[in-house]
Amino acid sequence: MKLKNNLHVLRAEQKWTQQYVAEQLGVSRQTINSLEANKYNPSLILAFQIARLFGKEVTDIFSIEEEEK
Repeated sequence: MKLKNNLHVLRAEQKWTQQYVAEQLGVSRQTINSLEANKYNPSLILAFQIARLFGKEVTDIFSIEEEEK
């Protein structure tokens, strides 16, 4: 299974930079970049913080994609 997200789209809709989002969440810009590239899975706490920042539910931002075998 792979965790996917639409963080890049939500951030673009708000016209927020990766740096701005990182500052709001107390993480590095590289963390936001890795999240958007699906190279990093956030902790449960960070996922909820992201959802709160965007005024969304966690499931509106993150989804699980089945990997083909």
